[in-house]
Amino acid sequence: MREVYMDYSATTPVKAEVMAEMLPYFTMKFGNPSSLYGPGFEARDGVEAARHNVAHLIGAADKEVYFTSCGTEADDWALKGVAELKKAKGKHIITTKIEHHAILHTCEYLEKQGYEVTYLGVDAEGQISLEELENAIRPDTILVSIMFANNEMGAILPIKEAAAIAHKHDVLFHTDAVQALSNVPIDVKDLDVDLMSISGHKIYAPKGIGALYIRKGLVLPNLLHGGAQESKRRAGTENVTGIIGFGKAAQMAEENLDYHIKHITELRDYFIENVQKRISNVRVNGGMEHRLPGNVNMIFDFIEGEALLGYLDMQGIYISTGSACSSGSFAPSHVLAAMGLPPEKIYSSLRFSIGDFTTKADLDYVVDCLERTVQTLRSFSPFNEEHPMFGTTQVHK
Repeated sequence: MREVYMDYSATTPVKAEVMAEMLPYFTMKFGNPSSLYGPGFEARDGVEAARHNVAHLIGAADKEVYFTSCGTEADDWALKGVAELKKAKGKHIITTKIEHHAILHTCEYLEKQGYEVTYLGVDAEGQISLEELENAIRPDTILVSIMFANNEMGAILPIKEAAAIAHKHDVLFHTDAVQALSNVPIDVKDLDVDLMSISGHKIYAPKGIGALYIRKGLVLPNLLHGGAQESKRRAGTENVTGIIGFGKAAQMAEENLDYHIKHITELRDYFIENVQKRISNVRVNGGMEHRLPGNVNMIFDFIEGEALLGYLDMQGIYISTGSACSSGSFAPSHVLAAMGLPPEKIYSSLRFSIGDFTTKADLDYVVDCLERTVQTLRSFSPFNEEHPMFGTTQVHK
């Protein structure tokens, strides 16, 4: 049985080059970067070289990048930090209904602390209305936080335009760019964002390492207190090996960015074309124009997505029904619901995400298995085009 991993949006394997860069820092270069002697200096030099690589990937200055434990911590720090920093001005925050739960749950926490949050809707392609954003800004608005690219259905949002609107009204702008990093070109100066969250394990670095870009001149209150690490902005002994891996992965991502985007996009389109050619009643969720290169989120009508996922797992194919952070929840995807999909379409949706180790042979195997499995599941499904649960369903081929 062939094994095919198609959940790169959830996490990526650590590349061999990244692991090779990390290994010495587990053993020979094990020093604490805060120590004032040789091994400590050696570890500190490695951390700063990695910081440079990560900063260069997003067009930032080295001193504007602060390492965190993950993207979630970076999101928390951005939102809670601005909330504390700007509370004298107001307590109104704007975000979207399709954000990662790292944003949504932090907003829920802030609402319990007396903050008010406006959640922007999206259209059927997962895009926000810039007019709605501008109309939502009030004199007491302190932050706009809009994700760069959605983790479930891959929509790339108009971050530069949204940041310009926020700044026109003297409001800070944050973006969660965890999914966008290494999948689209990013230049924080051109985008003119104030804060940006990123993570290592989406770009072939290890889990447990992320970063927050904080524009020069913006001083957020610390989320963690303790030592003087990260220029006294984020306490705690640095995850040196993770940072080293993040730095190497960032360097490789920058060197291969154009090829990666072109190659992954070609594989994505090849996969979509073959699935729709061989399986009826299949539709891609979201638009194709502004979409992450490796994201394929599809509805398979008349079957339940979890059942299809389970059958594919038994055939060595590893995919997702949505965000990995929501696994185990039976609630329908908040992202697809925000796009206007009814529950039966949401529960029939699966996310395939393609990465650097995916091949056309892998995709051919997945399509073969999909065709057989969908046919099997539909053969004993009680639902069909006429069933009232589905209403009048168009046939997609």
